[in-house]
Amino acid sequence: MAARKFAISIPAEVMSAVDEAAGKRGWTRSRFISYVLRVAARAQSDAAIRRQIDAVFADPELAAEQRETAAAFGRAASAAGTRW
Repeated sequence: MAARKFAISIPAEVMSAVDEAAGKRGWTRSRFISYVLRVAARAQSDAAIRRQIDAVFADPELAAEQRETAAAFGRAASAAGTRW
């Protein structure tokens, strides 16, 4: 993966915490910060997807259909269970 360098200002106490966390993992500061930024970006993306899914299932007609389907699957299940 190509890397780019840039300068940012971070409070000293935050950098101390970053250095400590990176050191506990045996990582460099850059690797730790890259990891944290990747996780934060993914969380933003996941949250956007979750909002879209929630909006779809907020539709009362769709929610009723989902409940009916779940109930039908429940009725179709064997009382003894399914052996996989």
